[in-house]
Amino acid sequence: MATPDTRKPSWINYWGWGSGDLLGAGAQAVITGWLAYFFITFCGLSPVETGLILGLPRLLEAITCPLIGYISDNLRHTWIGRKVGRRKLFLLLTIPLLPAFALIFVTGQTFTYYLLTFIFFEFVYTMFLIPWETLAAEMTKDYKEKAKFAGARMLVAQSSAILASYLPTLIINHFGGKDSPNTFLIMAAIFGGLFSLVVLLVVLFTWERPYTEDEKLIQPEPMNWARAALIPVNMFRDLFSTLKLKAFRQHLSLYLGGYISQDIFNTAFPLFVATVMVGSTLVISQAMTMMYVAQLISVMIAIRVIIKTGPTAAYRMAISFVGAALLLFLAFFLVKPAGFTAGVAALNGNIFTALPGAAGFNPTVLLWLFLPIILAGLGRGTLNFVPWGVYNYLPDVDEAVTGLRREGIFAGVMTFVRKIAQSGAILLTTSLIGLGGFVSAAKGAPPPEQSPEAVRALVLVMVGGPLIVMIAGMVISWRFRLNARTHEVLVHEVERLRAGATEAESPESKAIVEDLTGWTYETLWGRGTKAKPAVTSDQIPDIT
Repeated sequence: MATPDTRKPSWINYWGWGSGDLLGAGAQAVITGWLAYFFITFCGLSPVETGLILGLPRLLEAITCPLIGYISDNLRHTWIGRKVGRRKLFLLLTIPLLPAFALIFVTGQTFTYYLLTFIFFEFVYTMFLIPWETLAAEMTKDYKEKAKFAGARMLVAQSSAILASYLPTLIINHFGGKDSPNTFLIMAAIFGGLFSLVVLLVVLFTWERPYTEDEKLIQPEPMNWARAALIPVNMFRDLFSTLKLKAFRQHLSLYLGGYISQDIFNTAFPLFVATVMVGSTLVISQAMTMMYVAQLISVMIAIRVIIKTGPTAAYRMAISFVGAALLLFLAFFLVKPAGFTAGVAALNGNIFTALPGAAGFNPTVLLWLFLPIILAGLGRGTLNFVPWGVYNYLPDVDEAVTGLRREGIFAGVMTFVRKIAQSGAILLTTSLIGLGGFVSAAKGAPPPEQSPEAVRALVLVMVGGPLIVMIAGMVISWRFRLNARTHEVLVHEVERLRAGATEAESPESKAIVEDLTGWTYETLWGRGTKAKPAVTSDQIPDIT
């Protein structure tokens, strides 16, 4: 009989698991930060074609993400799942395939080539991402330990984003060839090798939660693989069942508010720097590096804030920083400050010499370039961290309702929703930029001069889109109550339910658990088939 795993994670487990986000976030930093710019500037693809390449694979992943999560949950019923690991089997399969990332950055190919290579990589990426995301939730139930896993992940994520942004600068300085497409091919080849390495580290330094006797009593029948045709039916049934959790619905709103805003910004920002701020690949690389360094600092602060107070205060503060940065970029476009272009040109491709104390200190560049980028980075780091910091606690909320541990399906649903939203955001962003008159460079030709209407459309999309989405997320955050205090109460009540309790320990405990789950206490632990009206957030103390 399998028993719960009592191992305690140590620093090597936190960082071994967290290293996986060099692939999870590193690949996305390259894709969202550079791929649209690469396609439009060096491959002769239009903004609409670029949007289709970046968006269509995400629609296909609407099926593959929850499917991989569902299958990985149920591989415990198979010999290979018990022998190799229901999560680690997927991770091992991806190791030899990840270097194919470099194929996306080969110039001179057709629209079909770029679409197919990107679809292939995104499928391999998903095979890693869904099982990997479950492991932190499986290795511990402790609130602080979960926060440490999320913190290690985000620190690696931001470090990989710094690498993704600064590698073009290093490559250009080493090999020359300013604004050369070979810069991106070399960068992708380096990342492809690193991706395989970090997946191996994850396999070596993590473990999976055993299948316990409690789960066997609640769900005694293993999945019948001979009836594989029912997998999609069961998968989507489980997928939509997660939306019955109130905390998860609210969490998705915060998640999308933070991440969609960044999808829009990431797609438009390199084009904004290149056209509005008169920057080359080198300037874009250094500007993005500075932003990601600020994001790293932001994550280190957010880890402590979330452990002490909970996620919502950090989330609102992050939105305020990003909003201020966007308004400064808008002001730059409207004011067109005198001396800025000449000031950047005088830096000879190294914008860091404009900082105080440096030889080329320039207050104009400092105000209009460094200040908004640093503000954006401080906000974006926390927006990245909050949803994945909260995710590790959601299977505990689900366990209170179902009596089951379903980490895989929650990771699948989150990525499913994320991919759908990301696809829509990128398609809409590139389409609006294209409709505004923005034109791509012909193959082998320098970037063309953009019309005032095209530049105006680009600025409005980059500023207005993120602001609208973030404000919607901020509104939802005022009713989100999952934090250290309420999670402690929830875990305690889950242990009581497991022991056979049918009533809450106290009225406050009952109110907290019902608010997080959206179910009445009497229907928890698999005792109810339909959610009944429960208390609302207004009926429990405000302890955020």
